Amino acid sequence: MTRRGWLLFAILSVCWGIPYLFIRIAVTDLDPLHLAFGRTALGALILLPLALRAHALRPVLRRWKVLVVYTLVEIVGPWLLLGHAENRLTSSTTGLVIAAVPIVAAVILTVMGQDRLGWRRILGLVIGLVGVAVLLGLDVHADDLVAVGQVLLVVVGYAIGPIIISRQLSDLPSLGVVTASLILAAVVYAPFTPFVPASTLTPSAVISVVVLAVFCTAIAFLVMFALIAEAGPARMTLITYVNPAVALLLGALVLHEPITLGLVVGFPLVIVGSILGTWGRAAPPPDASVCDAETGEVVLGEESPHR
Repeated sequence: MTRRGWLLFAILSVCWGIPYLFIRIAVTDLDPLHLAFGRTALGALILLPLALRAHALRPVLRRWKVLVVYTLVEIVGPWLLLGHAENRLTSSTTGLVIAAVPIVAAVILTVMGQDRLGWRRILGLVIGLVGVAVLLGLDVHADDLVAVGQVLLVVVGYAIGPIIISRQLSDLPSLGVVTASLILAAVVYAPFTPFVPASTLTPSAVISVVVLAVFCTAIAFLVMFALIAEAGPARMTLITYVNPAVALLLGALVLHEPITLGLVVGFPLVIVGSILGTWGRAAPPPDASVCDAETGEVVLGEESPHR
C-alpha cells in the first residue's frame, strides 16, 4: 500500500475508533435519543448534496422496504441502544464488545446455510466468545447487565445489517444507501425527541455530536472511497482489528478509564478470535463492495469491518 493509502487507512482507523469515546462524553448531558437524532440529521445534511449531485438516491428509493429494515437494524436501534448502554459502561468496554461483530456474523451466516465453519474458524469463534465472557465476567457488575444486553443487541444488529446490504442492496450506489438510511433514521427519531427529558447543550455535548456526524460518518465515508480507489476494498477488513485498540487507548487517555484485567485478557482473545473466526472466507468480486451506513464502513461480501 502506498504512503497515501496508509494515511487514509490511519484516518479511517481513528474515525471508526472514536465513536464510543464521543458517545460516552455526549450522554453525560444529552438524552441518547437526542444524540442519535442529531448525529443522523447532521450526517444526512452533509451527504445529501453529494448524493443528489451523483444521482445516487433514486435507485435506492425503489427498494425502500429493504432499506427500512436495514436502517432499523443498522442505525435506528444500535445508535439509540449504544447511547443508553454508555450511560453505564465505559467506552473501552463497549468498543471491545462491538469487535465481536464478525464472530456473530459468521454464526448467523452458518445458521442460514450460507457459510460453513472449518476447525480453524470454530476455534476462532470459541476464542472470541471466551474473550467477551472474560471481559464481561471481570469488568461488569450485576447492575450493568441491562447495558450489556443493549450492546449485545447492537452486535447482532451490526452483524445482520451488512448481510442485508450484501444480499439485497449491493448493486445500488453506496452513497445513496448511506444517505437515504441516515435520512430515514432521522425521520424515525424526530417524532419522539419532544417526549424525552430535555438535554443540556453543553459545549462538550455539541462538539461530540458534531464529531460523530462529521468525522465518524460523513468524512469517514468520503475517505473510505478514496482508500478503496487507492488500495482496494480487501485492505479495509484490517480496520476491524484496529478500531477496538483505538477505542481502548482513547478511553484511557481522554476519559481516564482504567485498563482493567478484563480488557487486558479479553482484548487479545476477541481480536484473535475475530481473525480466526473469519479466516478463509472467499473474497467477493470487485463490484460486490458496498458500505455500511453506521459509519460508512465498507462491506465486503458477507462481512463488514465494524468498529
